[in-house]
Amino acid sequence: MKQDVVPVQIRGLLPANNGVALFLGNDEKVFVIQVEHNMGAIIGMALRGSHHERPLTHDLIGHLLQGFGISVERVVITELRNSTYFARLILRQDNELGAKLVELDARPSDSLALAAAHKRPIYVTHSLFAEVEDMSEVLTRIGEEGPSGETT
Repeated sequence: MKQDVVPVQIRGLLPANNGVALFLGNDEKVFVIQVEHNMGAIIGMALRGSHHERPLTHDLIGHLLQGFGISVERVVITELRNSTYFARLILRQDNELGAKLVELDARPSDSLALAAAHKRPIYVTHSLFAEVEDMSEVLTRIGEEGPSGETT
């Protein structure tokens, strides 16, 4: 699957009416995924490297994975169907028998929170990347105007 994907990064977060606009992209194109307010806050905390006083759900998941010797390998945003994005979370477990990769269906917001927390790569399928609207100009304009949210 790696050859069918485009690497992207989280380029910015901006509070929106119905949640948080999460800007993903690279030098070629930036697109937006809407996430819930709390997921936007969790992703923002992970990007800043700050932690909540008590472990949040994504922290707990990370601790569970670590406890079983499993790491987040990468995240792939795969498609957009009926205004809903879909993603795959790829996990890796190394043990005495070798390496095992497991690919799970997951919400993009959950996947991106784990990728941000574990500093793992994020990819988008070529077909989806070609389909999404380029929001680079919007992100640039927000950065120039001094956003009330965060940009990276």
